[in-house]
Formats: sequence, structure tokens, C-alpha cells
Amino acid sequence: MSQNPFDRQAPIPGIKHILVVGSGKGGVGKSTVAVNLAMALKKSGHQVGLMDADIYGPSLPRMMGALQQKPEVNEKGQIQPLLRHGLKLMSMGFMVDEGAAVVWRGPMLFKAMDQFFRDVAWGELDYLVIDLPPGTGDVALTVAQKVPVSGAIVVCTPQNMALIDAKKAMDMFERLRIPILGVVENMSYFVNPENQERIQLFPQGDLNNYLKAKNFTKLAEVPFHPHVALSSEAGVPMVESQPDSPEALAFQKLAQEVGVKAIDWSAESPAPLQP
Repeated sequence: MSQNPFDRQAPIPGIKHILVVGSGKGGVGKSTVAVNLAMALKKSGHQVGLMDADIYGPSLPRMMGALQQKPEVNEKGQIQPLLRHGLKLMSMGFMVDEGAAVVWRGPMLFKAMDQFFRDVAWGELDYLVIDLPPGTGDVALTVAQKVPVSGAIVVCTPQNMALIDAKKAMDMFERLRIPILGVVENMSYFVNPENQERIQLFPQGDLNNYLKAKNFTKLAEVPFHPHVALSSEAGVPMVESQPDSPEALAFQKLAQEVGVKAIDWSAESPAPLQP
């Protein structure tokens, strides 16, 4: 009788909760949400780690101001995560040059993820936030197989073209029996600085109706502002660089919502199923 791959699932010592941030497609601001969520959790008084699970397109080094930084190995042979803005960080981008392609097949990817879980000296963490790559491929399945996940946050933009792919991400998490904590609507609107009027940058789709039908929560509506992208380029998350901005306040609200839901789920979340 073949072994169920989920039998290999095991907690990471010292880590209370693992949160994954995913999306069905790229370009919706998933990494921005993951980085600022982690930063907001840290500012709430928690010990937080941030793992970049996008092996082929890591963005964490640039977004956290850690380009050209290489992690050290401690006396136990474990990789020491880099520390930036109070967050412990790990990314394939710390192992290879920013412009170098990672040309790997699945087994090497699985091994890298296992090293990020087991060979990194994470220490004691309240939350490990994992920034998944876009889509519903190998990495998300590997995470579900190897570690118990307290909850998933799905990132979407308002229009139906993004919702189509977000539905796929939510379906994947449901199949894996990873609790969906809710959805973040990123670039939800733009505030006119002249009169504070909310302006819709994208056509408003059926996201709200879909969430209501599925009984999912919209955790936050994050407004669009060029400063969010500029903060990422500068390597300082918006929650750190402009903590009183509407965008940072939305991420802080997200951290509060996620923190409560993750604690509620962790005690009784069902074991994952093989998809």
C-alpha cells in the first residue's frame, strides 16, 4: 500500500502558526500583501518570519532591502535567516544573483522547500508567512504536504479577470483542506487627493457576490497608491515607511483579522487531503 504523501507533514519546531499568501495569477500584488502583512504582525508585537516560496521569481530580497545579501551557516549547520526590519527572512534570491535563472525540475524544487522548512534556524516564531508563487502548482502542494498550515490568504484585484484565477487558488486550498482565512482586494480603489473621492481603477467585478455565496471573508480592501510600489522598490515595506497612510492602515487591519482567525483555526483545522 503506497504511503499517503501527507503523512510526511510535520510542524516546524518553534513555529506556532504558518500562514500562506497565494493568488491565482501574477501581478495582483501578492508579494506586497505578504510583506506588509508580515510587517504589520511584527508591529503588533509578534515574532515573525517571512519565507519567499517563489523559487523561480523571488522578489523578497529587493522588497526587503536585502539585495546581494547571503545568509550564514551556524555551528549546527543550519542556515541563519537574514534579519530586516525585525523580520526573519529566507528566499532563493539570497542564494543566487538577482538576474540568474533557476532552471530546476520538480525534485530539486521539493528539496529546496524542505531545506527552507527544516534547515533554516527560524527559532521561536508566532507566525511564519509564506509568499507562494502565483498559480496552483508544485510549491503550494509541497507546502501542504510538508507542514500544517493555519490558514491561507488569497489576493485578488477587483475585476472579474482576476477573480477567475483567484477562484482557482481558493479551490486549490479547499481541496487541500487548508483553511481559507479570507481574501484581500488589492488596488481596490484610488483616493483623489483633491477631494478624497474614491475612484475605481478597475471595473468592479463579482468578487463580493462570490465571497458571499462561498461564505468567505473579505479581510481588507487595500487602496492603490504609487507609494506602495515605491516602498517595495526602496526595500522598506509601506507599513514601516508610512505607517499612518491609508494603505498601511489597511495592512494593519488585515494583520488583526488574520491573527484572530489563525488562532481560531489552529486548534481544530482538519488534516489536509490528497488532491
